Amino acid sequence: MADIYAILADINNGLGAILAECGFTAVIPSGVEKGELPAVTEAGRITIEYKGENKALKLEHFNNKLSLLGAQKEGEILASDFSQISLSLLDSETADHKDVKYIVNEFSETLVETFGTKTQKPTKSKLPTPVSKAAAKSGSVSYDPNTLANRFTAIYPELREEYKANCEKYGQFLPEDFFVNHGTPVVLATIKENNPTKMRKLFNLLNDIYEDGTNETQSLIAVTILGAMDNDQEMLANCVDYMCDDMTGPVINVNKYLASRSGKGAKMRLENPPKYKPQKDKKKKGMMSMLGQ
Repeated sequence: MADIYAILADINNGLGAILAECGFTAVIPSGVEKGELPAVTEAGRITIEYKGENKALKLEHFNNKLSLLGAQKEGEILASDFSQISLSLLDSETADHKDVKYIVNEFSETLVETFGTKTQKPTKSKLPTPVSKAAAKSGSVSYDPNTLANRFTAIYPELREEYKANCEKYGQFLPEDFFVNHGTPVVLATIKENNPTKMRKLFNLLNDIYEDGTNETQSLIAVTILGAMDNDQEMLANCVDYMCDDMTGPVINVNKYLASRSGKGAKMRLENPPKYKPQKDKKKKGMMSMLGQ
């Protein structure tokens, strides 16, 4: 798929039934014929609006992101009344039917949670809330492993159900279980393929999360995910031009350590994480802190 309007038409059609159930109809801009995508394009931003009784919605595509914005208010609804209720990556150059299906499912759940009637229920339990980019950049809070996984599955939507299943099974998100069994293998496949577009998308995410992440999150990226390259020099060379400066040194050192004789035990534990046990009020030492000793 390369035509963003065709992609948005598929998403609009996919949301049709749930929009109707939630009491929304599309706002048809002037000049748009019946059956055409009811979109307005201004300065590269594509907007589709919907209205209901004391409520309104917008789908906005800009800068390879698709936002779902909502407002509920008696009387006239102004632009300042809208707030973002869901967000997904949507690059027209790389998007396919899996991305469309993921966005339709994700936005449908959000619509039911936000605007659904009492008889409607979301198909899945609510997922842990990710840390917003604004909060992380302000320094008020750092990215956690759940935020990494949440945004990771926007790049790899085929893993979204595995992420949800992880949260539902344990009542919380278990990052080691998800990444060892599902996330890390697709990262290694991307690195081996070394497609520039896919590598930029992957490392833009990893760099952003790493730079403003907690120690646990940084360890997850450098050890559990990128440490699984097993000191493969060709794979490491593929990554060097994409990794941020803060991440390059730790990733190289982790790979050297795990490939060494002294790192064999740590490598075995990484490949075979312990079974889940309910958390106790106890701090666990990560491998990154052990490497720093």
